[in-house]
Amino acid sequence: MMYPFMTLEDKTEVVHSDAYEENGAECVKVYFERPVMGGFDSAECYLPAYEWKNVEGFSEAEIKSFQELVESTAHVIIQLAREGGLELAANF
Repeated sequence: MMYPFMTLEDKTEVVHSDAYEENGAECVKVYFERPVMGGFDSAECYLPAYEWKNVEGFSEAEIKSFQELVESTAHVIIQLAREGGLELAANF
């Protein structure tokens, strides 16, 4: 399941997965998606490795900016991924 995290000024949506285990380590997928004419720009970042995959339509400068955003909020994203997203965490 994917959970909303934030919407950026340019309408890029940032969402994250539940926390899951891969190769014995806890991981979270952070997904960026921006509507454009005829579809979407998109990119995936996997925590805690900050590994980027499937980048389509975003520039290197935009990915660098997203990297900074993810680095500064990774601890929050990971905690929310463990708790079932922002809405569920807000109910505690």
